[in-house]
Amino acid sequence: MDLSIRTSDVVTVLIYLLCMIAAGFYFAHRNKTTEDYFVGGRAFSGWVIGLSMLGTIVSSATFLALPAAAYVLDWRQLTVNLVVPFIAVLAVVIFIPFFRRGNLTSAFEYLGERYGMIPRMYGTFSFVILQLIRMAQILFLVCLVIQFLTGYPIVWVIIATGLFIGFYTVMGGIEAVIWTDVLQAIILLIGGGLCIYWIAFDLPGGIEQIIKVGSEHDKFSLGSMDFDLSRRTFYTVFILGIINWLGIFAGDQNMVQRYASARSTREARKATIVYTAIALPMWTLFFFIGTALFVFYLYSPDTVVATLEADQILPYFILTELPPFISGIIISAVIAAAMSTMDSGINAISTVSVVDLMKPWLAKGKLDSYYLKSAHYIAGFVTILVILGAILFSQMEKESMNDISLIVASVFGGCLMGLFIMGFFTKKVDGTSATIALIIAVIFNIYLGISALGVLPSSLAIPVHSYWIGALVNGAFIVLAYVIGGIRKGDRRSLKGLTVWTMKESE
Repeated sequence: MDLSIRTSDVVTVLIYLLCMIAAGFYFAHRNKTTEDYFVGGRAFSGWVIGLSMLGTIVSSATFLALPAAAYVLDWRQLTVNLVVPFIAVLAVVIFIPFFRRGNLTSAFEYLGERYGMIPRMYGTFSFVILQLIRMAQILFLVCLVIQFLTGYPIVWVIIATGLFIGFYTVMGGIEAVIWTDVLQAIILLIGGGLCIYWIAFDLPGGIEQIIKVGSEHDKFSLGSMDFDLSRRTFYTVFILGIINWLGIFAGDQNMVQRYASARSTREARKATIVYTAIALPMWTLFFFIGTALFVFYLYSPDTVVATLEADQILPYFILTELPPFISGIIISAVIAAAMSTMDSGINAISTVSVVDLMKPWLAKGKLDSYYLKSAHYIAGFVTILVILGAILFSQMEKESMNDISLIVASVFGGCLMGLFIMGFFTKKVDGTSATIALIIAVIFNIYLGISALGVLPSSLAIPVHSYWIGALVNGAFIVLAYVIGGIRKGDRRSLKGLTVWTMKESE
């Protein structure tokens, strides 16, 4: 497969990359305190935060893996995201006021106030592990495209790309992250639109042909309507979507940090509405790209396509079928998708490391300048870990990266969603009850994870699909915490302003 580099593509991508570097330098001079570095002085408008949310949550897994899923099968994985508008209503009405109260910076500060130190530490470490794995996956995905473009070995591409993203993130803090995410979200939307336009342009029947042929091959199906939890039916994926998005809106640091960065609760709510209004149509667009690619190669067969992994088909189309400059824009969009997720993750891990680990535990009572310098060092260290993780992924056998992402979230997600939901909606569960339930649920999580990996003999393993591990663990935690909380008696900390039932007490 001979993919030549065109000067116009290189120039387009370099212009984009230079803009990212310039943003890092510009915002570096504005970071005088940790408040600046972590939440940008809490001064952003709703539309800026909303587009930043879009850039953060929508990664190269969206740009590459969603079209791959639609190309190979159908649209059933879109079902995960159909629940977003409903969960967003909960965020606007309930979650955002909690995190805006008291100028919180980290999602896990709430867990500390609600339950105490152990759940807070658990939440922090779970988030860090999940983010490191997710960022490593995303960095690897985008480097597949860059490897196509340059022909350089994947390991060197991963190192160069990871260091570049880490550089402007370490320098610029959350302001650089948010404003570059806005630009990256816009480029992502433009890139997706250009893909659809060009595929339709190359087909004699255009969009109508894509819809007609796709329908004939059942490519628009949202999955079987059978209620069978052992298969990826519509209901299975829908339930998983509820659990996934509850966890993101209710306690994901990337989202919470954006709630906190808005200049008011009203702007934070506006941001969530902006994000939701754009995100679902955009996910649909990327599934449509996958179906369009299926129709395109059905009518324009290419022997190379049969040799590619599903995640490589869109990059191959971009580099072989699109004209100069247009392909450069779309390559920039793929890179932007990875950057927007990675820069947010690096900054978020730096934030929780300082706010939830150093300030209350590892390095109490230091000057703010000490914590600011530590945040820079942590961000740099995280960048190195992500690069190493991406290199590891490049050496592994893998299925579709979207499937891997779902499996990782289920196996390693633990009880985070349950912790936040029980904290928000119950008064009965106190810190001791939550800690006991947490310990039991984590042991259960480890057992299910080992079972899913096939390590245990079949007689000792529970035959459950890895997608369901997160749901089962959160369910076990919720039941255990509620039961233990109902049995326990004694003095409990004040819940003023910490549950939906006591929120008005803090006003």
